[in-house]
Amino acid sequence: MNPRSTRNSHDSSRFVMIWVYKMFGKRTKSFSFRNFCRLHLVIMFLAPVQRLRFIQNLVELERDIIENDVAIAEHLAANRRGRRRRRRYWVKPWLLRRPLLGQYERLMHELRDEDLPAFRNFVRVEPAMFQELIARLGPRITKNDTWYRKALDPGLRLAITLRYLASGDSYRSLMYGFRVADNTISMIVRDVCQAIIDEYAEEVIACHTTPHEWRQIAEQFGARWNFHHTVGALDGKHIAIRCPRNGGSLYYNYKGFHSIVLMALVDADYKFIWVDVGANGSASDATVFNQSELKETIENGSIGFPAADPLPQDDRPMPYFIIADDAFPLRTWLMKPFSRRNLTNQERIFNYRLSRSRRIVENAFGILGNRFGCLLTTMQQTPKAAETIVLGCCCLHNIMRIRYPAFQNAALDQEADNHQVCPGAWRDGENMHDMDNIVGGNRTTRAAKAQRLYLTHYYNSSIGAVPWQSNMI
Repeated sequence: MNPRSTRNSHDSSRFVMIWVYKMFGKRTKSFSFRNFCRLHLVIMFLAPVQRLRFIQNLVELERDIIENDVAIAEHLAANRRGRRRRRRYWVKPWLLRRPLLGQYERLMHELRDEDLPAFRNFVRVEPAMFQELIARLGPRITKNDTWYRKALDPGLRLAITLRYLASGDSYRSLMYGFRVADNTISMIVRDVCQAIIDEYAEEVIACHTTPHEWRQIAEQFGARWNFHHTVGALDGKHIAIRCPRNGGSLYYNYKGFHSIVLMALVDADYKFIWVDVGANGSASDATVFNQSELKETIENGSIGFPAADPLPQDDRPMPYFIIADDAFPLRTWLMKPFSRRNLTNQERIFNYRLSRSRRIVENAFGILGNRFGCLLTTMQQTPKAAETIVLGCCCLHNIMRIRYPAFQNAALDQEADNHQVCPGAWRDGENMHDMDNIVGGNRTTRAAKAQRLYLTHYYNSSIGAVPWQSNMI
């Protein structure tokens, strides 16, 4: 072969390779079909020797690309393993000044000694209750010191949790006040709430199981609210949460936000006697109740309701029941108001008497949200962590109702001398969202209708009526 022709073939193939490199990029394997057709046409116009040299150059180019890709991948992997930046501080200096300037070590001591109302407003509990919580929760929330770090004081952990429950502030905001890192606060709040549940739940929210206990609640409802044989008021509320990861529309409710459901049965003294938390917000309150343990125990009789006995000054046995709004199924053990259409005066009076008693559960939720502001915000935790926090708030609510009932009474709805309702302080601010009233599938029974009709006649008779009821409809 003529050396000149060989040099020309090399130059031509090199020129074609440079043209291909500029036109189609470095990665020949990523050519589209259109670019492949263009390249095929170019190769067809080359001489056989030029075509062979061109193919060899393509192979070498592809080999170089593969070697470069491997080298880049190894370099990135090595950097990824060593990417962890060396910490500048083990603990930031301003966090170390917690004993001198932290809110627990300084501000709370000043409030306790100088301004008790401000202390109560800061953590939503009395100083004596705060000390009791430290004493009882201390063994559960105390951590061990290590050789490189001292554990946080149990009182500090409790103060952070109570302040979060009271205000609903972000963990980062609490970090600057208490001088504790926000990632540590996220674990503290969950652990302390779980400790409150473990320590107090069976003591303060244990559902009654004996007829004597249920009869005591019924006597309170009859004495305070003139609605006899009532053993509790039932309702549900939405607790707003951030959309869980991969949650889709499971927690998305009809009001337009993601939530979990808090459903509770409340006695005549605004205390929770049964609580169910964690159902997804897309479910209605009737759906949540139908799937609850409470309904199952009522239907199979294991809950221990008293046997039917006559109403005051009456001779007909009447079952004991819970009361709820019109979203729930009408049963002999659950009374709800008449539909609002075409009501007679007697039915209006019955609705007033029942609603006057059912207002208990609305006030209980109002006190709960007014005391623990985190329930009125959009909680940023996972549904499981939010469930723990809500249950912890319910436990603290009952503790305060048992220890200091008068402390919360100012926030309740009151009745004037003419029995008109004076809205409580809890209605002034934001409240928890009501559940939707979906009644599909909740068929009433004939016995329940007959029982409600008999109660209607009873509360409109001379022995069951109250003097002011006709003025309220």
